[in-house]
Amino acid sequence: MRTTFITKPLEIERKWYVIDAEGQTLGRFCTEVAGILKGKHKPIYSPNVDAGDYVIVVNADKIKVTGKKMQKKMYVRYSGYIGSRKETSLSTMLQNKPEFVITHAVKGMLPKNNLGRQMLKKFHVYAGPTHKHEAQKPEVYELKKGE
Repeated sequence: MRTTFITKPLEIERKWYVIDAEGQTLGRFCTEVAGILKGKHKPIYSPNVDAGDYVIVVNADKIKVTGKKMQKKMYVRYSGYIGSRKETSLSTMLQNKPEFVITHAVKGMLPKNNLGRQMLKKFHVYAGPTHKHEAQKPEVYELKKGE
């Protein structure tokens, strides 16, 4: 008789991965990263347990998008006061806060509950090619180049 395998949080081994975002397409890149944070690349994946690994993204400022998204895609924030709605285009956001663009996209692909917030804590984004997690000895994770 077979039994169903249940992932236990104490049995999960977590790795650190460094992923280079240079030349990658934003949406396709972020789906891969979200899958790694969830643990979908592991055979012990379970949707109710955080089995994912730590992810470090470098070169966030060199990500690319297709079409006219640089001018047409808007990030909106609103404080709640009358007339305080602010819009920022993707091109402006990539110049000022390139880390936010990738973090915002990945956050939208994770579960909207405590588990998703726990997964997001294992995610680190840097605009340049350097990061401060050398002590964890991260492995380079290779993705296909963007289209």
